[in-house]
Amino acid sequence: MKKVNLLKEIIILNEQELLNAINSQKEFGITYDSKITFNPQDEIVIFQGKYTPKDLAITPSKPFDISKFLGDDYKIAKQDGNIGIKASMAWQKIVKINYDKALYDDTTTDGVAEFSDDNLEDIGWWADEFDITYRELIDILENECDGVLLCVEQEGENYRFSGLGFIDDAKQAYDILYKWCQNKIKEIIKTDSFYAPDKLSDDEKKALEYFNIQN
Repeated sequence: MKKVNLLKEIIILNEQELLNAINSQKEFGITYDSKITFNPQDEIVIFQGKYTPKDLAITPSKPFDISKFLGDDYKIAKQDGNIGIKASMAWQKIVKINYDKALYDDTTTDGVAEFSDDNLEDIGWWADEFDITYRELIDILENECDGVLLCVEQEGENYRFSGLGFIDDAKQAYDILYKWCQNKIKEIIKTDSFYAPDKLSDDEKKALEYFNIQN
């Protein structure tokens, strides 16, 4: 997965293209990878909205205040016909507009509690029987799957992290996680006496069935 840390990223757009989108008076979004989309519900966006003029449309004689349109949480800079946008201060807004698209929510200190995809959530549910955590599963996803980890991550002494994870191919993610859990549980049963075959609970036995592991 590609990590996009909004504390470091600057989204760069052609200023005239942005003005055209605003002046269309249609709902549009600005994606994390510096594109304008009129289908923001289907993309990972750092801004979503539309312009409703109170008087006149944008004209050369009346320059439009882009910073006012975006809002105080977005910081902009203009250069050579382009506009750069820093969006990290708008993180809570960004979480809200992307939340339903994300596979997992890693925005709280409690960590990830579930996957939004039902099949991947089944893996998380049954893997928990062998103390395999969502954190372990997410590490596999982030290292081996295609997708985006959109986050704000401050490194150093005052480290902080908040992120949303998005997967390009849920089937690919399922196959990777299923195989990894299968191998991990086989290793656990082999090396951890607490999970010896004759000590397994009914739910642990059901988990073995789910992962197609012979007891």
